[in-house]
Amino acid sequence: MFGRRGSDDGNRSTPGFRPNAPIQAPVANTGDTLVAPRPPAPAAAPAEPAAAQRRTVQPTAPFAAEPRKPQRERSESYYDTKSQVFSALIDTIDLSQLAKLDPDSAREEIRDIVNDIIAIKNFAMSIAEQEELLEDICNDVLGYGPLEPLLARDDIADIMVNGARNVYIEVNGKVEQTGIRFRDNQQLLNICQRIVSQVGRRVDESSPICDARLPDGSRVNVIAPPLSIDGTALTIRKFKKDKLTLDQLVKFGAISQHGADVLKIIGRVRCNIVISGGTGSGKTTLLNCLTNYIDRDERIITCEDSAELQLQQPHVVRLETRPANLEGEGEVTMRDLVKNCLRMRPERIIVGEVRGPEVFDLLQAMNTGHDGSMGTIHSNSPRECLNRIESMIAMGGYSLPQKTVREIIVGSVDVIIQAARLRDGSRRITHITEVIGMEGDVIITQDLVLYNIKGEDQNGRLLGQHVSTGIGRPHFWDRARYFGEDVRLANALESMEKSAD
Repeated sequence: MFGRRGSDDGNRSTPGFRPNAPIQAPVANTGDTLVAPRPPAPAAAPAEPAAAQRRTVQPTAPFAAEPRKPQRERSESYYDTKSQVFSALIDTIDLSQLAKLDPDSAREEIRDIVNDIIAIKNFAMSIAEQEELLEDICNDVLGYGPLEPLLARDDIADIMVNGARNVYIEVNGKVEQTGIRFRDNQQLLNICQRIVSQVGRRVDESSPICDARLPDGSRVNVIAPPLSIDGTALTIRKFKKDKLTLDQLVKFGAISQHGADVLKIIGRVRCNIVISGGTGSGKTTLLNCLTNYIDRDERIITCEDSAELQLQQPHVVRLETRPANLEGEGEVTMRDLVKNCLRMRPERIIVGEVRGPEVFDLLQAMNTGHDGSMGTIHSNSPRECLNRIESMIAMGGYSLPQKTVREIIVGSVDVIIQAARLRDGSRRITHITEVIGMEGDVIITQDLVLYNIKGEDQNGRLLGQHVSTGIGRPHFWDRARYFGEDVRLANALESMEKSAD
């Protein structure tokens, strides 16, 4: 995207500059100097305004500490001015030398040069407009362009870019449009390529679909033309900078305090857990929360399509799948990773998302000594989750009798935790369900905790309560007693039952 332009004799010409305001000058590329010596402003432009503008510009960090509101919608004249300044900047600065600087120094250097360009070209801009322009151009060169202010906000769950001019965000469970736009579809595609190249992947016409991640673990999906008709479509599932815990989920109302105690015990006593839920219901967040209660001396191996789990234990091995190259070779599937895990002496295996035949290998791992393994599955209820597991095993081409498949499931899965995104945008844990055995050919389950919806308030927010189903001794009671958690488990279930009364 960004290139260095210049003639053979070392002189540069700046497109878009007026004849009465030339800034062409030799570039001293000595390793210490990034740009050409800065020319004086034209006589028509007083020196004091430029100095005043320089005083108003302060270096800023790429990511602001405080959440910021979405940028207001800019006019066409703003984007025209930005395009001219950007072209002049790229023709003036030496990007190879810029890359050697730390981010703060590089940002300050860019801001100084842009200030000079604005003064020389004598643009009529307010201080606020100039500050916005400086920040935008710094983001274009060093970061993710117009996405930067959205990535800096911790209250945004999803960023959805539908072409260069339509950017949507999800805040508090509701989707809203922003005033942010890209210069054109090429800038959007360039930013997408910058994102995916960081994890060794590519997106272009020959490989138009790509899953990737940001450095903070946020999940990224890109689908480019010609598959995406109206321009590149970019979707970012953001991760909060501060890792959520079950205690924070209690504050948000996703689970009650006593229900959270039950989940902590389930994670602590090495139950095999499947987290079930629809898209955007918070499965991965809940999986992250449960991993907090894994002992720090356990060896954990994670398998993911895009590495986004944020485990805090010291002994963690993170594995990630790899797509095929242009020749259709080199693909490493989730099933390959799960199979390889069994040779790596794991104590727990955590699969970020189970989508296909790898579920059979995960069940085998759960049933062969790797207690406490976890995974997530897309489904809308615990019963549907079991059916989905059966279907995915069939997808792998296993010609096993139905009863045998169900016996494998019963022998492997201990607890299903159901997460849901309700119609008001809130996320709740709706079921904590045990898999306890079989009667004939039917898998028997029992609910320990349910979320009962009681109504809604005047603002349309659903009101409900997590309640115990009255089961005093869950099926994993002996396991809890083995780990010394039986009294705590009994107290949590009893307290939940009393609070419901």
